[in-house]
Amino acid sequence: MDSAAPKRGFGRHRKIMPFEPGSVDALREASREKAASFNQHVLGYGAQAEAEWAAAGVAAPNLVAMRSYRLERIRAELKRRDYAGALLYDPVNIRYATDSTNMQLWVAHNPTRHCFVATEGPVVLFDYFSCEHLSDHSGVVDEVRPAVSWMYLYSGELTDEKVRRWGAGIAELVAEHGGGNRRIAVDHINPEGVEELGRRGISVGNGEAVMENARLIKSPDEILAMRRSIVACEAAMSEMEAALKPGISENELWAELHRGNIARGGEWIETRLLSSGPRTNPWFQECSSRVIENGDLVAFDTDLIGPYGFCADLSRTWLCGDRQPSNEQRDLFRIAADQIAHNTDLMRPGITFRDLVERSAVPPGDCFPTRYGVLYHGVGLADEYPTLPHASDWTADTPDGLLEPGMVLCVESYIGRLGGHEGVKIEEQILITGTGNEKLSAYKLDERLL
Repeated sequence: MDSAAPKRGFGRHRKIMPFEPGSVDALREASREKAASFNQHVLGYGAQAEAEWAAAGVAAPNLVAMRSYRLERIRAELKRRDYAGALLYDPVNIRYATDSTNMQLWVAHNPTRHCFVATEGPVVLFDYFSCEHLSDHSGVVDEVRPAVSWMYLYSGELTDEKVRRWGAGIAELVAEHGGGNRRIAVDHINPEGVEELGRRGISVGNGEAVMENARLIKSPDEILAMRRSIVACEAAMSEMEAALKPGISENELWAELHRGNIARGGEWIETRLLSSGPRTNPWFQECSSRVIENGDLVAFDTDLIGPYGFCADLSRTWLCGDRQPSNEQRDLFRIAADQIAHNTDLMRPGITFRDLVERSAVPPGDCFPTRYGVLYHGVGLADEYPTLPHASDWTADTPDGLLEPGMVLCVESYIGRLGGHEGVKIEEQILITGTGNEKLSAYKLDERLL
């Protein structure tokens, strides 16, 4: 819970004179204030999550400072690239800019919610019908307008007319706040939108580049929020591990992670990457109805969007039941654990992406064909830039760069022999510090396999 005050009301103007008691406007305002007071982000994450964070010694982030920091990052990137503003449709980018949410998965594939961040001017959120109260807590949204959605579900064969109405609203903002600059950055948009903006003299640039670079360096408050998300994720993992008994299905086991995440105020899980026994090799099987047997390896990747919208992206491999692990299971696990340890030690500020991967440990020859697709990748509100492949997979179009303090990356390993029976997945979440790195993830490895 935080003390940020809301700024402006729904629509482009708000009445200055008091409402008449009992009027429709007065009732609407009272309804909005009531709804805003019960917003999930105002109510907080509940006693269970708060107790676990207190036990872990993780302080609460200053959300007012975090939101201000994010807007400054976006606007600095817009200025650097000479844009009048950013038009955002990706719900993760909207979360970064406004710290507000609304049906996150639904709007990820139904573009009914978008946000305009002026480089020099307001943050205007275009939200779903009757949802103006969902951003009142943020303190950074200057105005909320009803979204004009021109996806076919709503507009059918009249899409062109809807696009023109939508374009008029965006063009008005650019004209009012662009200072003559007609260039904007857009993260996701259909061709009709690009054409309409072009018709109005507005050129469209790469909004993903703006937002990925803005999100790259985390503030101390963002790191606190991420720590809390990881604590919540690992508590859910513990409940999941306690449920792992011979006879449980993969789907039933995976449901435990979902339950634990939601119970602690988490949001969603991006994938279904859990497999057992022979389904662990090759990797990337989604969880199934297969019943897990005594002595099976069970491998998973959380890909979890937890409290505060932060990603906790961790992988573990467990041994099911009371059987002793085989020599092969131990060998695979040792290779994966050693690779993670070696590659984590390399992570420090100032090292180039290319140098990092050139020096990284890779799977042995009989495991290399089934290797994981990347050695490292950025993480924040979701998986983020950069993505660093194995040195042998580096190509002329792989971008180089530097690790910097405040970046957070996941280090990955999958070890399974080509044509083998099982495989091992391990992944850790690592903060780049001023002098080296800090492992944010803390969930123990299965000691029986070490």
